[in-house]
Amino acid sequence: MEPLNEALKLMVVGMATVFSILLIVIYLGKSLIALVNKYVPEEVAPAVAKAGKPAPIPPHIMAAISAAVSVITKDKGKVAKVEKL
Repeated sequence: MEPLNEALKLMVVGMATVFSILLIVIYLGKSLIALVNKYVPEEVAPAVAKAGKPAPIPPHIMAAISAAVSVITKDKGKVAKVEKL
């Protein structure tokens, strides 16, 4: 019975050690995230103003898009509108 008691003690100590180390990692990670968010501002991308109408899609690209839709939908679908984002 002695080896079983020793094995259970080792298991409990090992699990407690792993649990405590994981808690330390979690709280250190949270504190690092808080520090970074506090002292390093997030970069804001400048807004790009749209100038009127977007450039038209080149004919060869429009043909490729239409062909792909035609193949995928087995000639049941059609391209109604293509916009550049």
